[in-house]
Amino acid sequence: MNKDTLHTKPAHHREAGFSNRDPSIVIGNFPWYEMVWRSLRGDFKPISAPHKGYAAFAKEWSVPVDHARIAQRQDAPLITWLGHVSVLLQVGGLNVLTDPTLADFAGPYGRFGAPRMVPAPLRGNMLPPIDVLLISHNHYDHLCGATIAAMVESGQTPQIFVPLGLKAWFDARNIPNVTELDWWEHVDVTCDKDGRALPEPIRIHFTPAQHWSRRTPFDTNASLWGGYMVERNPGAMDAWRFLFPGDTGYSADFKAIRERLGAVDFLALPIGAYLPRDFMKSMHANPADAVQLMLDLEAKQAMGVHWGTFKLTQESFDHPPRDLAVALQERGLAQERVWLMRHGESRAVAL
Repeated sequence: MNKDTLHTKPAHHREAGFSNRDPSIVIGNFPWYEMVWRSLRGDFKPISAPHKGYAAFAKEWSVPVDHARIAQRQDAPLITWLGHVSVLLQVGGLNVLTDPTLADFAGPYGRFGAPRMVPAPLRGNMLPPIDVLLISHNHYDHLCGATIAAMVESGQTPQIFVPLGLKAWFDARNIPNVTELDWWEHVDVTCDKDGRALPEPIRIHFTPAQHWSRRTPFDTNASLWGGYMVERNPGAMDAWRFLFPGDTGYSADFKAIRERLGAVDFLALPIGAYLPRDFMKSMHANPADAVQLMLDLEAKQAMGVHWGTFKLTQESFDHPPRDLAVALQERGLAQERVWLMRHGESRAVAL
Protein backbone atom coordinates (compact mmCIF):
# COMPACT_ATOMS: atom_id res chain seq x y z
CA MET A 1 0.00 0.00 0.00
CA ASN A 2 1.23 3.47 -0.83
CA LYS A 3 0.17 6.11 1.69
CA ASP A 4 0.74 9.83 1.81
CA THR A 5 3.05 10.51 4.72
CA LEU A 6 1.62 13.06 7.13
CA HIS A 7 3.48 14.28 10.21
CA THR A 8 0.34 15.62 11.83
CA LYS A 9 -3.09 14.11 12.19
CA PRO A 10 -5.20 14.84 9.09
CA ALA A 11 -7.78 17.57 9.59
CA HIS A 12 -10.69 15.18 8.99
CA HIS A 13 -9.57 12.95 11.89
CA ARG A 14 -11.27 13.89 15.15
CA GLU A 15 -11.05 12.52 18.68
CA ALA A 16 -14.33 10.65 18.35
CA GLY A 17 -14.18 9.85 14.64
CA PHE A 18 -14.17 11.82 11.40
CA SER A 19 -15.42 14.99 9.74
CA ASN A 20 -15.85 16.34 6.24
CA ARG A 21 -13.03 18.23 4.51
CA ASP A 22 -15.10 21.35 4.93
CA PRO A 23 -15.34 21.44 8.75
CA SER A 24 -18.39 23.70 8.60
CA ILE A 25 -20.41 20.83 7.08
CA VAL A 26 -21.35 18.71 10.08
CA ILE A 27 -23.79 15.90 9.30
CA GLY A 28 -25.24 13.24 11.57
CA ASN A 29 -25.80 15.20 14.78
CA PHE A 30 -29.58 15.18 14.32
CA PRO A 31 -31.67 15.44 17.51
CA TRP A 32 -33.83 12.38 18.02
CA TYR A 33 -36.98 14.47 18.08
CA GLU A 34 -36.19 15.96 14.65
CA MET A 35 -35.84 12.47 13.19
CA VAL A 36 -39.14 11.38 14.75
CA TRP A 37 -40.86 14.51 13.44
CA ARG A 38 -39.44 14.08 9.94
CA SER A 39 -40.38 10.41 9.89
CA LEU A 40 -43.95 11.16 10.94
CA ARG A 41 -44.09 13.93 8.34
CA GLY A 42 -43.08 11.47 5.63
CA ASP A 43 -39.60 12.79 4.79
CA PHE A 44 -38.17 9.29 4.33
CA LYS A 45 -40.56 7.83 1.78
CA PRO A 46 -41.86 9.02 -1.60
CA ILE A 47 -44.75 11.45 -1.50
CA SER A 48 -46.26 9.66 -4.50
CA ALA A 49 -45.81 6.51 -6.54
CA PRO A 50 -44.35 6.61 -10.06
CA HIS A 51 -46.77 7.79 -12.74
CA LYS A 52 -47.98 4.27 -13.65
CA GLY A 53 -47.30 2.64 -10.29
CA TYR A 54 -44.40 0.65 -8.89
CA ALA A 55 -45.07 -2.57 -10.82
CA ALA A 56 -45.04 -0.74 -14.16
CA PHE A 57 -41.92 1.20 -13.14
CA ALA A 58 -40.11 -2.01 -12.20
CA LYS A 59 -41.05 -3.62 -15.51
CA GLU A 60 -39.95 -0.59 -17.53
CA TRP A 61 -36.65 -0.18 -15.71
CA SER A 62 -35.53 -3.83 -15.50
CA VAL A 63 -33.95 -6.33 -17.88
CA PRO A 64 -32.71 -9.86 -17.22
CA VAL A 65 -29.03 -10.08 -16.36
CA ASP A 66 -26.91 -11.47 -19.18
CA HIS A 67 -25.26 -14.12 -17.02
CA ALA A 68 -23.21 -15.56 -19.87
CA ARG A 69 -21.75 -12.15 -20.64
CA ILE A 70 -20.79 -11.20 -17.08
CA ALA A 71 -19.38 -14.71 -16.48
CA GLN A 72 -16.60 -13.87 -18.93
CA ARG A 73 -13.53 -11.95 -17.84
CA GLN A 74 -13.47 -8.60 -19.65
CA ASP A 75 -10.51 -6.60 -20.89
CA ALA A 76 -12.35 -3.49 -22.13
CA PRO A 77 -14.69 -2.02 -19.49
CA LEU A 78 -18.14 -3.54 -19.04
CA ILE A 79 -20.60 -1.97 -16.59
CA THR A 80 -23.64 -3.73 -15.10
CA TRP A 81 -26.12 -1.87 -12.90
CA LEU A 82 -27.61 -4.02 -10.15
CA GLY A 83 -29.80 -1.24 -8.74
CA HIS A 84 -29.21 1.64 -6.33
CA VAL A 85 -25.40 1.97 -5.95
CA SER A 86 -24.47 -1.63 -6.76
CA VAL A 87 -22.28 -1.55 -9.86
CA LEU A 88 -20.32 -4.45 -11.33
CA LEU A 89 -17.28 -3.11 -13.16
CA GLN A 90 -15.35 -5.62 -15.26
CA VAL A 91 -12.12 -4.27 -16.69
CA GLY A 92 -8.58 -5.46 -17.33
CA GLY A 93 -9.46 -9.01 -16.27
CA LEU A 94 -10.73 -7.84 -12.87
CA ASN A 95 -14.27 -8.02 -11.46
CA VAL A 96 -15.00 -5.09 -9.14
CA LEU A 97 -18.25 -4.65 -7.19
CA THR A 98 -19.40 -1.48 -5.39
CA ASP A 99 -21.67 -1.40 -2.32
CA PRO A 100 -23.68 -4.56 -3.06
CA THR A 101 -27.19 -4.04 -1.70
CA LEU A 102 -29.27 -6.84 -3.18
CA ALA A 103 -31.68 -7.61 -0.34
CA ASP A 104 -35.39 -6.78 -0.20
CA PHE A 105 -34.86 -4.00 2.34
CA ALA A 106 -32.12 -1.47 3.00
CA GLY A 107 -31.93 -2.09 6.73
CA PRO A 108 -30.92 -4.57 9.42
CA TYR A 109 -30.60 -8.17 8.20
CA GLY A 110 -32.05 -7.16 4.82
CA ARG A 111 -35.53 -7.61 6.32
CA PHE A 112 -36.23 -4.20 7.84
CA GLY A 113 -35.93 -0.59 6.77
CA ALA A 114 -36.56 0.95 3.37
CA PRO A 115 -38.34 -1.54 1.06
CA ARG A 116 -36.95 -2.39 -2.35
CA MET A 117 -39.55 -1.65 -5.03
CA VAL A 118 -37.63 -2.96 -8.06
CA PRO A 119 -36.57 -6.59 -7.59
CA ALA A 120 -32.83 -7.16 -7.43
CA PRO A 121 -31.56 -8.38 -10.82
CA LEU A 122 -29.66 -11.11 -8.99
CA ARG A 123 -28.90 -12.14 -5.43
CA GLY A 124 -25.65 -12.17 -3.52
CA ASN A 125 -25.12 -15.87 -4.21
CA MET A 126 -25.53 -15.42 -8.00
CA LEU A 127 -22.65 -13.03 -8.70
CA PRO A 128 -19.70 -13.92 -10.90
CA PRO A 129 -16.38 -14.29 -9.04
CA ILE A 130 -15.67 -10.95 -7.40
CA ASP A 131 -12.00 -9.99 -7.11
CA VAL A 132 -12.42 -6.59 -5.45
CA LEU A 133 -15.28 -5.42 -3.23
CA LEU A 134 -15.52 -1.69 -2.51
CA ILE A 135 -17.58 -0.41 0.45
CA SER A 136 -18.06 3.35 0.63
CA HIS A 137 -19.50 3.68 4.16
CA ASN A 138 -21.61 1.91 6.74
CA HIS A 139 -25.18 3.07 5.99
CA TYR A 140 -27.57 0.18 5.44
CA ASP A 141 -28.26 1.04 1.80
CA HIS A 142 -24.52 0.70 1.08
CA LEU A 143 -23.28 -1.95 3.51
CA CYS A 144 -25.90 -4.72 3.37
CA GLY A 145 -25.22 -7.50 5.84
CA ALA A 146 -27.60 -9.93 4.14
CA THR A 147 -25.93 -9.48 0.76
CA ILE A 148 -22.41 -9.78 2.20
CA ALA A 149 -23.46 -12.95 4.05
CA ALA A 150 -24.88 -14.46 0.87
CA MET A 151 -21.66 -13.69 -0.99
CA VAL A 152 -19.54 -15.32 1.71
CA GLU A 153 -21.78 -18.37 1.92
CA SER A 154 -21.53 -18.84 -1.85
CA GLY A 155 -17.74 -18.99 -1.63
CA GLN A 156 -16.78 -15.46 -2.64
CA THR A 157 -13.34 -14.42 -1.34
CA PRO A 158 -12.67 -10.93 -2.72
CA GLN A 159 -10.18 -8.37 -1.57
CA ILE A 160 -12.36 -5.95 0.39
CA PHE A 161 -11.59 -2.26 0.76
CA VAL A 162 -13.38 -0.18 3.39
CA PRO A 163 -13.00 3.25 5.02
CA LEU A 164 -11.08 3.70 8.26
CA GLY A 165 -12.98 2.28 11.21
CA LEU A 166 -15.08 -0.22 9.27
CA LYS A 167 -12.82 -3.30 9.27
CA ALA A 168 -14.14 -4.25 12.72
CA TRP A 169 -17.58 -4.93 11.21
CA PHE A 170 -16.04 -7.57 8.94
CA ASP A 171 -13.75 -8.93 11.66
CA ALA A 172 -16.79 -9.56 13.86
CA ARG A 173 -18.13 -11.81 11.10
CA ASN A 174 -14.80 -13.56 10.46
CA ILE A 175 -14.60 -12.14 6.94
CA PRO A 176 -10.94 -11.93 5.83
CA ASN A 177 -8.97 -9.92 3.25
CA VAL A 178 -10.20 -6.53 4.46
CA THR A 179 -8.08 -3.39 4.08
CA GLU A 180 -8.97 -0.01 5.58
CA LEU A 181 -8.15 3.14 3.63
CA ASP A 182 -7.98 6.82 4.46
CA TRP A 183 -8.74 9.54 1.93
CA TRP A 184 -6.14 9.72 -0.85
CA GLU A 185 -4.56 6.38 0.00
CA HIS A 186 -4.27 3.83 -2.76
CA VAL A 187 -3.57 0.15 -3.29
CA ASP A 188 -2.30 -1.56 -6.44
CA VAL A 189 -4.02 -4.80 -7.48
CA THR A 190 -1.85 -6.94 -9.75
CA CYS A 191 -3.72 -10.25 -9.83
CA ASP A 192 -7.25 -11.61 -9.59
CA LYS A 193 -8.66 -13.55 -6.66
CA ASP A 194 -7.12 -16.77 -7.94
CA GLY A 195 -3.64 -15.31 -8.27
CA ARG A 196 -3.64 -14.86 -12.04
CA ALA A 197 -1.59 -11.83 -13.07
CA LEU A 198 -3.52 -8.95 -14.64
CA PRO A 199 -2.32 -7.68 -18.04
CA GLU A 200 -2.00 -4.21 -16.51
CA PRO A 201 -2.09 -3.11 -12.85
CA ILE A 202 -5.30 -1.72 -11.37
CA ARG A 203 -4.98 1.00 -8.75
CA ILE A 204 -7.71 1.57 -6.17
CA HIS A 205 -7.80 5.10 -4.73
CA PHE A 206 -10.01 6.06 -1.78
CA THR A 207 -11.39 9.54 -2.42
CA PRO A 208 -13.10 12.11 -0.18
CA ALA A 209 -16.82 12.82 -0.26
CA GLN A 210 -19.19 15.01 1.74
CA HIS A 211 -21.30 12.68 3.83
CA TRP A 212 -21.42 10.97 7.23
CA SER A 213 -21.68 7.51 8.80
CA ARG A 214 -23.79 5.69 11.36
CA ARG A 215 -24.72 2.06 11.87
CA THR A 216 -26.17 2.25 15.39
CA PRO A 217 -27.39 5.07 17.66
CA PHE A 218 -23.93 5.13 19.26
CA ASP A 219 -21.41 5.31 16.39
CA THR A 220 -22.17 8.52 14.49
CA ASN A 221 -19.17 9.40 12.29
CA ALA A 222 -17.01 6.84 14.10
CA SER A 223 -15.98 5.36 10.72
CA LEU A 224 -15.01 7.26 7.59
CA TRP A 225 -16.92 7.58 4.30
CA GLY A 226 -15.82 8.25 0.73
CA GLY A 227 -15.62 6.99 -2.83
CA TYR A 228 -13.27 4.97 -5.00
CA MET A 229 -11.38 5.60 -8.18
CA VAL A 230 -10.46 2.46 -10.10
CA GLU A 231 -7.55 3.31 -12.37
CA ARG A 232 -6.35 0.94 -15.04
CA ASN A 233 -2.69 1.23 -16.01
CA PRO A 234 -2.01 4.12 -13.62
CA GLY A 235 0.59 6.66 -14.65
CA ALA A 236 0.41 5.72 -18.32
CA MET A 237 -0.78 7.97 -21.11
CA ASP A 238 -3.64 5.54 -21.76
CA ALA A 239 -4.73 5.21 -18.11
CA TRP A 240 -8.50 4.68 -17.76
CA ARG A 241 -10.33 5.97 -14.68
CA PHE A 242 -13.67 4.98 -13.17
CA LEU A 243 -15.03 6.87 -10.17
CA PHE A 244 -17.66 5.66 -7.74
CA PRO A 245 -18.06 8.67 -5.41
CA GLY A 246 -20.25 6.92 -2.83
CA ASP A 247 -22.92 9.02 -1.13
CA THR A 248 -22.16 12.71 -1.29
CA GLY A 249 -23.45 16.21 -1.33
CA TYR A 250 -21.90 18.61 -3.81
CA SER A 251 -18.57 19.95 -2.53
CA ALA A 252 -15.11 21.10 -3.55
CA ASP A 253 -13.94 17.49 -3.14
CA PHE A 254 -14.54 16.75 -6.80
CA LYS A 255 -12.39 19.54 -8.15
CA ALA A 256 -9.70 18.27 -5.77
CA ILE A 257 -10.08 14.71 -7.11
CA ARG A 258 -9.74 15.97 -10.68
CA GLU A 259 -6.67 18.04 -9.84
CA ARG A 260 -4.98 15.28 -7.85
CA LEU A 261 -5.87 12.11 -9.76
CA GLY A 262 -6.84 13.23 -13.27
CA ALA A 263 -9.97 13.47 -15.39
CA VAL A 264 -12.52 10.68 -15.06
CA ASP A 265 -13.42 8.47 -18.01
CA PHE A 266 -16.54 6.88 -16.52
CA LEU A 267 -18.51 8.09 -13.51
CA ALA A 268 -21.16 6.36 -11.37
CA LEU A 269 -23.13 9.53 -10.72
CA PRO A 270 -25.56 9.75 -7.77
CA ILE A 271 -28.74 11.45 -8.97
CA GLY A 272 -31.41 10.46 -6.41
CA ALA A 273 -32.47 10.59 -2.73
CA TYR A 274 -32.42 14.39 -2.62
CA LEU A 275 -35.77 15.51 -1.13
CA PRO A 276 -36.61 17.21 1.17
CA ARG A 277 -33.81 19.53 0.15
CA ASP A 278 -33.40 21.28 3.50
CA PHE A 279 -32.37 17.94 5.03
CA MET A 280 -30.66 16.18 2.12
CA LYS A 281 -28.69 19.01 0.48
CA SER A 282 -25.49 18.59 2.48
CA MET A 283 -25.37 14.79 2.11
CA HIS A 284 -27.00 13.91 -1.25
CA ALA A 285 -26.51 15.65 -4.59
CA ASN A 286 -29.63 16.44 -6.59
CA PRO A 287 -29.47 16.16 -10.40
CA ALA A 288 -28.32 19.77 -10.85
CA ASP A 289 -25.56 19.22 -8.28
CA ALA A 290 -24.70 15.93 -9.96
CA VAL A 291 -24.20 17.57 -13.34
CA GLN A 292 -21.86 20.13 -11.75
CA LEU A 293 -20.02 17.32 -9.98
CA MET A 294 -19.58 15.58 -13.33
CA LEU A 295 -18.23 18.76 -14.90
CA ASP A 296 -15.83 19.31 -11.99
CA LEU A 297 -14.40 15.85 -12.64
CA GLU A 298 -14.31 16.42 -16.42
CA ALA A 299 -16.01 13.04 -16.71
CA LYS A 300 -16.36 11.88 -20.30
CA GLN A 301 -19.33 9.61 -19.59
CA ALA A 302 -21.54 8.87 -16.58
CA MET A 303 -24.31 6.55 -15.49
CA GLY A 304 -27.02 7.45 -12.99
CA VAL A 305 -27.02 5.56 -9.68
CA HIS A 306 -28.63 5.97 -6.25
CA TRP A 307 -32.16 6.22 -7.61
CA GLY A 308 -35.24 4.18 -8.49
CA THR A 309 -34.68 1.24 -6.14
CA PHE A 310 -35.51 1.79 -2.45
CA LYS A 311 -38.14 3.96 -0.75
CA LEU A 312 -35.67 6.31 0.91
CA THR A 313 -36.72 9.92 0.35
CA GLN A 314 -39.59 12.14 -0.76
CA GLU A 315 -39.13 12.30 -4.53
CA SER A 316 -41.02 9.76 -6.60
CA PHE A 317 -39.02 7.07 -8.39
CA ASP A 318 -39.52 8.69 -11.81
CA HIS A 319 -38.58 12.18 -10.58
CA PRO A 320 -34.74 11.98 -10.88
CA PRO A 321 -34.73 11.28 -14.65
CA ARG A 322 -36.93 14.32 -15.26
CA ASP A 323 -34.80 16.60 -13.10
CA LEU A 324 -31.64 15.23 -14.69
CA ALA A 325 -32.95 15.96 -18.19
CA VAL A 326 -33.60 19.58 -17.18
CA ALA A 327 -30.18 19.94 -15.54
CA LEU A 328 -28.37 18.61 -18.63
CA GLN A 329 -30.39 20.82 -20.95
CA GLU A 330 -29.67 23.90 -18.84
CA ARG A 331 -25.93 23.23 -19.13
CA GLY A 332 -26.12 22.55 -22.86
CA LEU A 333 -25.14 18.91 -22.45
CA ALA A 334 -26.40 15.91 -24.41
CA GLN A 335 -28.86 13.69 -22.57
CA GLU A 336 -26.69 10.66 -23.34
CA ARG A 337 -23.85 12.19 -21.33
CA VAL A 338 -25.48 10.41 -18.37
CA TRP A 339 -26.76 6.92 -19.12
CA LEU A 340 -29.96 5.89 -17.38
CA MET A 341 -29.52 2.15 -17.33
CA ARG A 342 -32.09 -0.44 -16.40
CA HIS A 343 -31.66 -2.72 -13.42
CA GLY A 344 -29.66 -5.72 -14.64
CA GLU A 345 -28.43 -4.00 -17.80
CA SER A 346 -24.82 -4.30 -19.01
CA ARG A 347 -23.12 -1.81 -21.31
CA ALA A 348 -19.66 -1.70 -22.84
CA VAL A 349 -17.71 1.47 -22.07
CA ALA A 350 -15.40 2.99 -24.65
CA LEU A 351 -11.75 3.20 -23.66
